Amino acid sequence: MKLKGTSRLPVLIVAAAYRAAEQHLGRSVRDLWRHNAADSQTGAVGDVEVTSIDSDTVVTSYEMKDRMVTIADVDRVIEKLTTCDHRIDNYIFITTEEIPPAVEAYARSLYEISHGIEFVILDCVGFLRHYLHLFHWLRSSFLENYQALILAEPDSAVAQPVKEAFLVMRQTLEVES
Repeated sequence: MKLKGTSRLPVLIVAAAYRAAEQHLGRSVRDLWRHNAADSQTGAVGDVEVTSIDSDTVVTSYEMKDRMVTIADVDRVIEKLTTCDHRIDNYIFITTEEIPPAVEAYARSLYEISHGIEFVILDCVGFLRHYLHLFHWLRSSFLENYQALILAEPDSAVAQPVKEAFLVMRQTLEVES
């Protein structure tokens, strides 16, 4: 995650997790927007948008940050959601940095004010560990989905050396297994 050209990886981790488990969750992931497209340009609620399988309405949205999440980030999302044409159930920040307790507490405090939208801040590696623990039988499916997403990204989103390093790690793991 600290290598150059890896900022898109958290988005791909969450998308691959949902794609692997969508039948078990009753949720699916909308197609991802380009890595350099702003939500204001696309009309997206976040970086990864999750819908019910039988609907196109976004119920959960993920916002990825390769830096610490701030109260200002949470406030921007609240402002963005006021212009959204429907209500979502969950807004989840995924960060690659430490989560400040005051920001986490602030996000939690918004449930009543937002009329039932759950705001959560999770660290990326913790999210992945929890997912792989809950859906341990889907690990292979997750890896297949994650690999497909990584390789499909342009080099400007996931650098070629990162793609190659992932394939080497995957091959090494399979040989050792």
